Amino acid sequence: MVDERNIEQITRLVMEMLQGEDKKEGYMVPVGVSARHVHLTQADVETLFGPGYQLTKKKELMGGQFASNEQVTIVGTKLRAIENVRILGPVRKASQVEISQTDAMKLGVRAPLRDSGDIKDSAPIAVVGPKGAIYLEEGCIVARRHIHMSPKDARAAGLNDKDVVSVSVINDRGTTFDEVLIRVDDSFTLEMHIDTDEANASKIKTGDAVVIK
Repeated sequence: MVDERNIEQITRLVMEMLQGEDKKEGYMVPVGVSARHVHLTQADVETLFGPGYQLTKKKELMGGQFASNEQVTIVGTKLRAIENVRILGPVRKASQVEISQTDAMKLGVRAPLRDSGDIKDSAPIAVVGPKGAIYLEEGCIVARRHIHMSPKDARAAGLNDKDVVSVSVINDRGTTFDEVLIRVDDSFTLEMHIDTDEANASKIKTGDAVVIK
């Protein structure tokens, strides 16, 4: 007589295999290294740069975003600062500062690891512009690594929005990144975003490729 526990175990294993059949391992993804940057509300833009000021476009990015010509200084505890931090547009509903863990240590802030936009109870930070300064009681984070995909790319990779995968870096450092969030949107171009700490540790740069495991 077959043990019911064995049947349950075999059934579970078969289901896991079937669910994973469509997921394509070895899917190549280009890398974009994301340096520290700031997102601002229009009100905060005007506080920093003057009444009525509008961000000016330097470079188009995916999803309707752009790197602006404007830069600011971010200030942490004990007046530790990092200058020339670029602002990304367009303006948002809430201001946010994205930094690396090395930046957090330099600034003396306890920036949590978060998805972009998830700033509740994150670290406080000050932002200084040519015309004024703002103090964010929350808004400073270390951004979680993620992969942007169009729906077509997601189908080709057998993945869905908010899936979490591991990726491998094929070079002499042989790095594996776990807990990589998949983000799918019609406006996205295929690219994995990591911060400068992750790029330096794995010896990769913008334009290199990683492989979904």
